[in-house]
Order: sequence, then C-alpha cells, then structure tokens
Amino acid sequence: DATAHWSALMASGRAGDRRAYDRLLVETGDWLNRYFRRRLPPAHVEDAVQETLIALHHRRHDFDCSQPLRPWLAAIARFKWVDRLRLMERERAAPAGETSVASHEIDVVSCHAVRGLLCQLRPAQADAIRMVKLDGLSINEASALSGQSQSLVKINIHRGLKRLAARCNEAVPA
Repeated sequence: DATAHWSALMASGRAGDRRAYDRLLVETGDWLNRYFRRRLPPAHVEDAVQETLIALHHRRHDFDCSQPLRPWLAAIARFKWVDRLRLMERERAAPAGETSVASHEIDVVSCHAVRGLLCQLRPAQADAIRMVKLDGLSINEASALSGQSQSLVKINIHRGLKRLAARCNEAVPA
C-alpha cells in the first residue's frame, strides 16, 4: 500500500534518514504530477507540484505518521490546486499590476455553500464525495480509508450527488 509506505518514509525522514525523505519527495512528486495533469493546463503543472512539495516539507512535522499520508497530501494538493486556479483567473481577468478581491470572495462563499450542502447528507455520502470529488482520491483509496466496499463508495457518491442536485433545484425559483 503506497500510502502506508509513504507514512513510513515520512517517519524515517523526520528521524533523519535523508534517503528515505528524498524517496518520499520523488514518489509523492510523481503522484502529484499525475494529480495536477488531470486538473491544470500543462504550463501550470510543474509549479503546482513544486508548491505542494514545499508545503509538504514545511508542514511535515504536523503530520501524524501513524495515519495514511495520501489523504493528507491530497488535501494540501487540493488547496494548491484552488490557489493555482485563482491565480489563473486573476491573470486572465486583471490587467498587469491589478489583483481582484472579488474572486477570493466568490471562492469563500462557494466553499461555505458546499460545506453547508455536504452537511445535509448522510455522513457516509458526504465523506465519499469529499474524498473522491474534492480530495481527488480514487474509488480504491476512498474504499480503503472509509472501510466501505468500492461499490458502496460509488453508491454513496451517486446518491449524495443526486440529493445535492435535488436540494439545489429546490432552492432555485421556478
């Protein structure tokens, strides 16, 4: 299991094993490269990978090595992905030298809205959606973390998204 392997490499690296830490950075860098290639234009992938690896390095002492590393890394990557999307939006929308606060405000409001919607779901549905759709984990990884079968993870995602869509449709006036 890669995530347990990465946790062990992180523990060894924090204990002073430079080779283990270097190996962790290479392996997680490869995973991050695949993660960001699915989400960003090619010109932004390498920067997003490097920013995430730097964040991992700076936050490495906050990580609990008894836990799986991949979900922790995926959460960092998701934040870096959102940061990169914001940067791309500012570059596209603002003339040189200007920045937009409106984009940040929209992101904050959207995050609160999504959090509120997920709270209306059954916990298993919200967790499955959060892990797969927001954190970018595979069905296999979400299954291993949640203890649910892969089929149940898929069912929880499907039913949860269906329920969210119904809630959103209720909120829109006809």
